[in-house]
This record gives sequence, C-alpha cells and structure tokens, in this order.
Amino acid sequence: MEENSAFEEFEIQGNVRRRSLLPLWIKIFLWFFLIGGSFAVIFLMIAPFLSNISLSLYGINASHPYTLPGIIVTSLFIFKGIVAYGLWFEQKWAPQAAIIDAIIGIGICIIMMVVIPFTSPNIGFSLRLELIPLYFYLVKMQNIKSTWENR
Repeated sequence: MEENSAFEEFEIQGNVRRRSLLPLWIKIFLWFFLIGGSFAVIFLMIAPFLSNISLSLYGINASHPYTLPGIIVTSLFIFKGIVAYGLWFEQKWAPQAAIIDAIIGIGICIIMMVVIPFTSPNIGFSLRLELIPLYFYLVKMQNIKSTWENR
C-alpha cells in the first residue's frame, strides 16, 4: 500500500514545469511582450498628455495610440502581453491563446505584405520577416499544446 505524504505536491514526480516545454527563444520573446504589453497600457493612459507616441508592429505604424492604427497596435501588444503572462506563469489556456496570437500575427503580416501595398498608393511592398519566427512559434505551440494542458 502506498503512503501519501502531506508534502506530495512539492515532491518531484517526474513532472517538470510547463515552462520547460518552451524553447529559450520563446522565453526571451515572452519578456519582450510582457514589457511591451505593460507599456501599451501605460501609453493608453498617458496618451492624452502627449502629442506623439511612435508605435509599430507587423508593419502597422502609428504616431498616437488614439488613432485607428494606434488602437490596433496597442491592442495587439496588450493581447501579446496577456499571452506572454499566461505562458510564463504556466496557465492552462496559454498555448491555445498563443496559437491564436500566432495566427493573428501571420494574418496581419500577410495583409500588410500583400493587400495593403496594392490598395494604398503611399504604402509600398515590404517583406515581413516576422513571419519566420511566427511560423515556428505557431508550430511549437501546436506541438506542446496537449502536453501543456495535461500537466
């Protein structure tokens, strides 16, 4: 008969932390987006007192958070910050949110590369290199999702 310890939850039983499923490069980006998401919230709060705040993500450029591109960029940064929080603090929902985050990022990059240059005369074609890490991020999150959720 196996005896249960009162400190059973603190003993290592072959289960490792969910965070250990993430490669180093994702852990580094998590910190960038935790900080970026925090700054996006701060920018939204102090924006009425400033005339120019330069924001950019996935080829979307804004000079103020209260413009349409600014709201899109700050919303993306806040969402990325929430996803980064979930991954860093090993929330069960985090891989699914990360998959959604990657799909949104890939979609916006493709729109900014293909659609916008042909519909807006003052925006030219640019190759969005963010697609490379976004693809690997998406694949990694899809691969670890079931393992993450079962820990």
